[in-house]
Amino acid sequence: MKANVGGFDKRARILGGSFLLGLVMVGAIGPWGLIGIIPLATGLTGRCGLYSILRISTCKLGD
Repeated sequence: MKANVGGFDKRARILGGSFLLGLVMVGAIGPWGLIGIIPLATGLTGRCGLYSILRISTCKLGD
């Protein structure tokens, strides 16, 4: 699968996912916050399955 997450989208996913997981770690939110694993993983890998299905890409042409 080609990279389809880039730039601001990638940074926002990493930040948001890390934030949710951090809240779970300190006990501020329940286990549903583990959903933060998904945006963190897609941000770190640069690949999103839903973007592939919808044929969306936020990568620049060279990425």
